Amino acid sequence: MPPTGSAKHRPVFHGVVLVSGFIGGSLMTQLARALLPDGAVKEFLTTGLTPSIGPIPIDMLIVKFAVGPVVLDVSLLSLIGVLVAYLIARSLF
Repeated sequence: MPPTGSAKHRPVFHGVVLVSGFIGGSLMTQLARALLPDGAVKEFLTTGLTPSIGPIPIDMLIVKFAVGPVVLDVSLLSLIGVLVAYLIARSLF
């Protein structure tokens, strides 16, 4: 019996859907920050949680460098972008 639902998709598929959703959502967030007038709606849609990691120093005796900081800006519009990307991917596949 073939797998059904999300079991038939590989983790790469889910990663691509998440990344494309966050990219689309961040574009919507930036457009909303630029185009919406100041007020409660703009504040509600564009305020986000911004966790960050880094910088992380890496020392390999010959090569020494630092990675970071890595910052993720998650707002309501970013989550809506992920939802829209999921729904589009689900309807296509």
